[in-house]
Amino acid sequence: MTEQLATQRRCLNRIHESWPSFLERRRERLAQQDRHGMASEKVAENILEDLFTLVLDWEVADLNNQVGYADLLLTRLGIKYLLVEAKRPGALAWNRRAVVAALDQACRYAGEQKVRCVSVSDGVMFYAADLVHGGLQDRVFASLETTKPPEALWWVSVHGVYRPHHDPKVERPQLLPDAPAESPSPPTGSPGTLLHPKYQRPARCFAYVGNATEPHTWKLPYLLPDGSPDLQRLPKAIQALISNYRGTKVSSIPEQHIPDVLTRLAGAAITAGKMPFQAGETAPAYQYLAEVLDQLGRLESLKNSTAR
Repeated sequence: MTEQLATQRRCLNRIHESWPSFLERRRERLAQQDRHGMASEKVAENILEDLFTLVLDWEVADLNNQVGYADLLLTRLGIKYLLVEAKRPGALAWNRRAVVAALDQACRYAGEQKVRCVSVSDGVMFYAADLVHGGLQDRVFASLETTKPPEALWWVSVHGVYRPHHDPKVERPQLLPDAPAESPSPPTGSPGTLLHPKYQRPARCFAYVGNATEPHTWKLPYLLPDGSPDLQRLPKAIQALISNYRGTKVSSIPEQHIPDVLTRLAGAAITAGKMPFQAGETAPAYQYLAEVLDQLGRLESLKNSTAR
């Protein structure tokens, strides 16, 4: 534990010391955007290279470009730790749909290469998460243009990226506000996104994903393609786990993953304002879900995350 704290302290000191020079170098890299009105994806990749090697403690030799369609892959001693999907500067911040589409790509490439941690960035915002059977567990969400050094970047440093960083709250990336209700519906998936043959949705729309590259292992669709709760399928997914839906219970999800899947479903229910501690009178499926989560010792943390 002492060693862990020492490596973390050293990394945090490095983040604080190098952040002003990183911001200046970033400004210089973005000069062509000011000059021409747009900068290429390569500029974002260069900014990320500065982030990983100047602010954090990765070596240039640890960065791998275009490995299996991944824009950037961070390795150490041949072990793949972080897969990065880069977009041109300004393409993601602050566009929730664009973030979701980029995450779809990153998750697919990570599934193919068996990488646990993914990130997306446009040189303006940076988001990283761990892939956990159908969900994303937040690791870092940071602005790369803020004057305050983001200490959370420690979690994607050499000695932070492999450490568990699970916050037992809603397992849904709280990146950006939901798209306005009047906006038109986004397409089902971006080009190259793997979709379920029956539901025509990417893996992130399912509460459990056995293998991101094999749609037959994706169970319990509960989100719409834009990441919002599917209010028709969400209660059915809950019933299929804790009671039954049309006489059928799901038996293909390993028991040890059931608590996380239920927490994920509860996260969507909270987003929709359907849990009993939000709405009082609500459908039996949500009431029963709250009881089961209480048994599992997860209800209070969900309530606390809602109160924030």
